[in-house]
Amino acid sequence: MASDELHLIVGLGNPGPQYVGNRHNIGFLVLDELADRAGGRFKAHKSGAEIVEGRLAGTRVVLAKPRSFMNVSGGPVAGAARFYKVEPASVIVIHDELDLDFGTIRLKQGGGEGGHNGLRSISKSLSTRDYLRVRFGIGRPPGRMDPADYVLRDFSTVERKELAFGIGDCADAVELLLVKGLIDAQNQLH
Repeated sequence: MASDELHLIVGLGNPGPQYVGNRHNIGFLVLDELADRAGGRFKAHKSGAEIVEGRLAGTRVVLAKPRSFMNVSGGPVAGAARFYKVEPASVIVIHDELDLDFGTIRLKQGGGEGGHNGLRSISKSLSTRDYLRVRFGIGRPPGRMDPADYVLRDFSTVERKELAFGIGDCADAVELLLVKGLIDAQNQLH
């Protein structure tokens, strides 16, 4: 997959300091790591996202953090895809995943949104579910806690001790996806 083809890498999260450490903001945290690796700083863009243009693993990339709330992140994602002329198959979305244990990373293309409103918004705005996803496991909420409340809570003390490693592993998975393509990256990672 490594080529001169441009990839749009989107990290999902919510804007504002009160959300920075939330489970739902793992996409933003991973994008910060990728921006460091690409040597760039996020800047406001007319698409409605914060953007970094650069290279990762020898591949041209645009990193995008929508400035909207997650549930309506599709507009900025589609706007950036149009502006940079990136087809949905070259869009990579990094997001939290309730159905995976904390720190587990999985790659997939297409499929359902599993109740994730950020993915639902992106699928609607791109008019397809056929984009790449890098899923970061956050685990299920304890007891009878509402999943919507759980994702908007900060990572636990125990999780925070491992979080930097998980963010690094997730960034590595994105680079592996860019270099090897989906199938080979899945075979190596899973």
